[in-house]
Amino acid sequence: MTSTELPKLSVRSTADLLAAVPYLLGFHPTDSIVVVALRGSKITFAARGDLPDRQASSVTPGAAAAHVAAVVARQEAESATVIGYGPAERVTPAVDAVRAALDHRGVRVLDVLRLTDGRYWSYTCGNPECCPPEGVPFDATTSQIAAAATLAGQVALPDRASLTRQVAPLGGLTRESMRQATTRADERLAELLDQAPSADLPGGRTLREAGVAAVRTAMERHRERGRLTDDETAWLSVLLPHVPVRDFAWERIGDDDWHVELWTDVVRRAEPDLVAAPASLLAFAAWRSGRGALARVALERALRCDPGYSMALLMAEVLQRGVAPAGLDWPAPGRSGAGRRRGPRGRRGRRARA
Repeated sequence: MTSTELPKLSVRSTADLLAAVPYLLGFHPTDSIVVVALRGSKITFAARGDLPDRQASSVTPGAAAAHVAAVVARQEAESATVIGYGPAERVTPAVDAVRAALDHRGVRVLDVLRLTDGRYWSYTCGNPECCPPEGVPFDATTSQIAAAATLAGQVALPDRASLTRQVAPLGGLTRESMRQATTRADERLAELLDQAPSADLPGGRTLREAGVAAVRTAMERHRERGRLTDDETAWLSVLLPHVPVRDFAWERIGDDDWHVELWTDVVRRAEPDLVAAPASLLAFAAWRSGRGALARVALERALRCDPGYSMALLMAEVLQRGVAPAGLDWPAPGRSGAGRRRGPRGRRGRRARA
């Protein structure tokens, strides 16, 4: 499930709402269930989940619907509209289950819609004049909502795969350059630890000081709309697995766009086995700025790198429960220091032990 805090858009009709959904999520949903929740007349929350596949999924529509309803109710929503994207045979049982679950939670369902192949149907309207049996033609690109959202700087990518590509590793010459830069960073880290004072035998204080300096450099550079060099990115990436360094960065993430840009850049350029920490930081930055879908794909990268990485697991639970950023006090670093550090592995051995 993906949740997001919403941009300010004036929605006055069913067509407006359908046109707004891609901008609320950040991409055009397909094979999805979307619940748009309101408090009074204000949209406060949007949640998206995959449309259940009755052949392949072990999760029943009822169980998935109960979870969606619980997340929406947790936002103190008073009413909601349920939208299914896909063929009727898959959408209908799913939206029926979600509607029943929302009713059970005391959330008033304003409408239940299905959008398929450029037409939409309402499950709650039986008037053929406004809801004909053949559906109502719908083209999001002609909506004033799309124009207003674009003017406000909101982006709706073609699909979720396009969002995933935003955090994919860079290839070609950039990847080769980063491999070489990371080798140099490894050597620099080994030299740093070898020169650590005898009073700092494990190298923890030395690592933290180097990490704090690297994080500050990265944040200052991106705050000024600059970008790290390959060597600076590699150096930061080999220091972030040290939990105090990661937590130092975590505590300083705000909801400005440059935080998302910084950690997106590091995630895409870092070597694959070093992605867990920066991807988790990206997920946190995206979630704080109301970009829940981006947070989700960043977590997917973090957990592919390290399925047991504690910060990623924590953020996954936050997203799964639909917790809004305003609902928690900041800063909220992982004070337990429970980020899992991997054991030695090939040329990463010294770095991992650090």
